[in-house]
Amino acid sequence: MPRFDDANLIVGADGSSDAAVYRLRDDLLIVQSLDFFPPLVDDPFVYGQIAAANALSDIYAMAGRPTIALNIACFPDDELDLSILEEILRGGADRVRLAGAVIAGGHTVRDEEIKYGLSVTGVVEPGRLRTNSKARPGDALVLTKALGTGFVTTAFKSATCPDDVLQAAVDSMVTLNAGASEAAQAVGAHAATDVTGFGLAGHATEMAMASGVTLEIEVGRVPVLPGAEALARAGNRTRASRTNRAYAERTMRVEGAPDALRMEFLFDAQTSGGLLISAPADRADELVQRSAGAACVVGAVRARRDGVSLVVLP
Repeated sequence: MPRFDDANLIVGADGSSDAAVYRLRDDLLIVQSLDFFPPLVDDPFVYGQIAAANALSDIYAMAGRPTIALNIACFPDDELDLSILEEILRGGADRVRLAGAVIAGGHTVRDEEIKYGLSVTGVVEPGRLRTNSKARPGDALVLTKALGTGFVTTAFKSATCPDDVLQAAVDSMVTLNAGASEAAQAVGAHAATDVTGFGLAGHATEMAMASGVTLEIEVGRVPVLPGAEALARAGNRTRASRTNRAYAERTMRVEGAPDALRMEFLFDAQTSGGLLISAPADRADELVQRSAGAACVVGAVRARRDGVSLVVLP
């Protein structure tokens, strides 16, 4: 991608941060990101909610406050009734309104496959900005949502996912990361990233490389969605499971004998996943309590080991 030389571009594509950050004034930064994808569920309203929550997550990862969003939509209006698109947009608006932001318009193109998401702009004061590049040795790692949405949605597409398992995943995916972001700020977290398409292992690797540290993750402590283990055991993998594993394994070490099935959750592509937060170890329990939900300590940050970004432990 062409590079831009601008002193006001605080965070760009380097370091695999969750969003771009641009300085408008000495006391005000804007945070921008976009995301969109095809439907994961049949209900168009719920699909809109999930896609919007996923897009907003990038802003929360950077400690930003979402302010304005634009719809991005692809829709086969020559094949499907526009009432379906209306429901998708209504679902997206529901999550944006909950975030305290507004949707000011957007752009739609005709496409064979439905796709929807948002371009989101947020604001943050320079002293509050949080990236994935400041994780410190000795920090605890807290994950704020359970893993397994990839296994669940893959099983749903093949009509093999129990209704209650799908509903648990949907409840997680539509939940905004606003509370987790505020909790991270309250305990003085040093770094954070949201866990989405690259899976926990991929995003942890990015954080480790950006911060110049090694992350340890204990697979036995990683929270998983109800019923997701059975679906993973049945082989419900997204294509990304293989590519995420290949990416992470380049700088990953496995120590001890972690459960092989639980390890698969590290590579499962997440949609609207939680935040992975690097915070002072003595405030990790407080962070878990403030984040609520499935939040728990899943590992620690260590000094950089040559060539190793991620250590996987039992």
